[in-house]
Amino acid sequence: MTTLTIRDFRPADAEAVAAAHSAGREHLVLTPETFVWLDAHYPAEQHHRTLVAELDGRVAGALRCGLVTGTTTKGIGYANGSILPAYRRRGAFTALLEAAEAHLAEHGVVEVHSWVDQEPAALEFAANRGFTAGRTAHFGSRDLALPLPPAPALPAGVELRPASEWVDDPYPIFVVEADAVRDEPGEVVMDAADYEDFLNGVWARPDLDRELTVVAVVDGEPAAFSAVQTDGAERYWSAFTACRRDFRGRGLSKLAKHESLRRAQAAGFRRAYTSNDATNAPMLAINEWLGYERCASERKFTKRLAG
Repeated sequence: MTTLTIRDFRPADAEAVAAAHSAGREHLVLTPETFVWLDAHYPAEQHHRTLVAELDGRVAGALRCGLVTGTTTKGIGYANGSILPAYRRRGAFTALLEAAEAHLAEHGVVEVHSWVDQEPAALEFAANRGFTAGRTAHFGSRDLALPLPPAPALPAGVELRPASEWVDDPYPIFVVEADAVRDEPGEVVMDAADYEDFLNGVWARPDLDRELTVVAVVDGEPAAFSAVQTDGAERYWSAFTACRRDFRGRGLSKLAKHESLRRAQAAGFRRAYTSNDATNAPMLAINEWLGYERCASERKFTKRLAG
């Protein structure tokens, strides 16, 4: 008889949880060390939990859930996870999801958001559990051994500098992110960015590479950036590319992404990954120009909770 247990994450689970997260998803760059760090550093008001499923005493997978912050919209939560292939179709993820929904409901969540692989079994699973399909995002992959296109000429007054130059005062980088995130495609308007959350949840991440994160500076003022997280060895993830609204239309995001990839090549990284909403035509065009090729897609699903 199979014994199924749902419990909270422990640091010793990190290797198995990271393996479940990336199983069949080479484009998801998240190390075991980062899983441990994230679980300990989510803001308290997010009521984050990483729930682990054990089958017969072995970690089968996990799900991360919590409240969406950075917005004035209340009652929105998230739940995302995965099960190792060998343990699928044995009820583990259903149990994880039920536990997550109960936890979120206790903290006032009325709508749960979840990203689901664009794959028939995963889509069917979500639909059968009361989720409604929404928008699509596409992942791109690039072999960094292949040459980049020639860099565009730098406009007058523009410099490309590593984010490490702002290590003592990253507030100007936060200003760019807080302005740009308001226009990100999505169901929830992110209109309440918080500097402390940025410092503790973004800037302090152990996988954020400040040398590969490139900032486009216009007349001495940060105007755009391309943020990068890595596994510290071979794989590079384009975490967020942002440009302040007053500086758009000048090609600054394109310049920052190109310079970041050039630096990644020089540092010996072998594979780069990125993701964009299917409706974000400008960024999809930039990534195509940079040589990214689509490698996967996912759908955003939402579910209303009772009460």
